[in-house]
Amino acid sequence: MSVELSLLGKETEYPTTYSPEVLFPISRAEAREKYAHVDGIYQGKDWWHVFEISWLNSKGIPQVAIGRIELPASSPKLIESKSLKLYFNSMNFTQFDSRQAFIDTVEKDLSAAAEAPVTLYLFGVDDVETAQPEGFCIDSEEPDRLVNHPDASLLQLDETENAAQDTEIQLYSHLLRSNCPVTGQPDWGTVFIRYQGKKPCYRSLLAYIISYRQHNGFHEQCVEQIFADIWQTLQPEKLMVYATYTRRGGLDINPCRVSDLTWMPRPIRLARQ
Repeated sequence: MSVELSLLGKETEYPTTYSPEVLFPISRAEAREKYAHVDGIYQGKDWWHVFEISWLNSKGIPQVAIGRIELPASSPKLIESKSLKLYFNSMNFTQFDSRQAFIDTVEKDLSAAAEAPVTLYLFGVDDVETAQPEGFCIDSEEPDRLVNHPDASLLQLDETENAAQDTEIQLYSHLLRSNCPVTGQPDWGTVFIRYQGKKPCYRSLLAYIISYRQHNGFHEQCVEQIFADIWQTLQPEKLMVYATYTRRGGLDINPCRVSDLTWMPRPIRLARQ
């Protein structure tokens, strides 16, 4: 279904009874057309942290938790974020016999929407820790050229002396910013790039990341475009791109794509999420 038909950006009443029908799946296929041949686009996970989870136990007493949803990158569809928020809030006044019964219901509904197995993990509201980013931060680099929309031609290999040897590095930047393609609201994130191959130019990578600042794209689509552009332009032997986006509407979205499944990271949350 087209996102224009969704409730995103529209004034909406929140349902107070269990409403799985509000879930709005969006096909991944159209956004992937130009880089469908890049195998890593279909490898990885989308992790969502959900901070507005509540239901009633068998005695009618409210329960609360923080959830982590794990959606495979190979799923034919993603789930539009506002519909997911409405779905979880529709369960606030619904009784479940057990915590596991709640999990089973959510996994069934989300798997049906995504057309792939979706997993929900529940955590106590005091049990989710924040992590420190690992790797080398490139935010102090000074790009040679800045543009306002994604441009793969910005990406370059390091041409300095002794840079020709293969290297394995993990870089990150807190400067990722893009816009929701429907509402125009800004999306902020930290992007991690693990890379094996000819050494990339750090200035060019930062220029490329900054070029997303006026780009309209969903979180998952931005990460896949970053992955595809680096893969095709710099031609590394292995690549991981993982973005941890800040929270909006009680949700944060964290897509990760890998060329080699052995490079799948563990999901984390950073301080500004």
